[in-house]
Amino acid sequence: MKIVVLDGYTENPGDLSWDQLSCMGELKVYDRTSYVEAPIIAERIGDAEVIVTNKTPISKETMDKCPNLKMIAVLATGYNVINYDYAKEKGIPVCNVPTYGTACVGQYAIALLLEVCHHIGHHDKTVHEGKWANHIDWCYWDHPLIELDGKTAGIIGFGRIGQTTGRIAKALGMKVLAYDLYPNDSGKAIAEYVDLDTLLAQSDVVFLHCNLTADNEKMINKANIAKMKDGAILINNSRGQLIDEQDVTDALKAGKLAAAGLDVVYTEPIRADNPLLTAPNCIITPHMSWGAKEARQRIMDCTADNIRAYLDGAPIHVVNP
Repeated sequence: MKIVVLDGYTENPGDLSWDQLSCMGELKVYDRTSYVEAPIIAERIGDAEVIVTNKTPISKETMDKCPNLKMIAVLATGYNVINYDYAKEKGIPVCNVPTYGTACVGQYAIALLLEVCHHIGHHDKTVHEGKWANHIDWCYWDHPLIELDGKTAGIIGFGRIGQTTGRIAKALGMKVLAYDLYPNDSGKAIAEYVDLDTLLAQSDVVFLHCNLTADNEKMINKANIAKMKDGAILINNSRGQLIDEQDVTDALKAGKLAAAGLDVVYTEPIRADNPLLTAPNCIITPHMSWGAKEARQRIMDCTADNIRAYLDGAPIHVVNP
């Protein structure tokens, strides 16, 4: 059996091993193929039976060019880069990694918030540049410092990652509100479930931890920002398409939003003309909250399990059953 990994570099830049996959068949690993539809995708798949992809798209046209393709493994939870409905028509299971980054993504959401509150990176830079050594006072800060104890965190999307963020926020002394279509007992132990308008109106910090759907694309827009507290903080390390980037930029420039901490943007890599790049008090990192080695090892382990289960005739984590 032939297995082709189309874009393996972000999953394994060299600190992990592909051995679990290579022992199941003839393995070819490409660091990168294409992040847009291109003939090279089908060329590299060739007569492979199993392909592994992260952000390389697999379209109807690609599948039609690869008649030997029998299984698609996604090195992620999201699978929107795959035409999974057409794969279902062709009897090709698409298998994802449903849980791998719960701890590190929740941790990173709080890290973004703490950076907004303390600007640690900025102040470290000023110290290394000599500002403290040459300062008239024994201490200084260039931005207002924010204490989180007693403030309200509103978390939109209260699944595993949202609840992880909620537990940390609660440990920091924050009151936690949650909005989710499917409230559960574990969530109720952490937060008070409320409707979306209530969450927006009462939260000092709004976290986005929901899946992207047709209904919530650009949910953080001018109308919903108007419902938020003046000076609220926005944190998004879920999906960039959840916010209207121009509306968030305008709100930051007007001071309606005090700050934003973002690990995702609408189009990735970020475009040079993205309005958020000119927004004040806007921290942007390059979609890295998932990338802890421990989390990537879980991706590798689950992907190997997915392929192994397919070979055993009982596919698991199938998103298009």
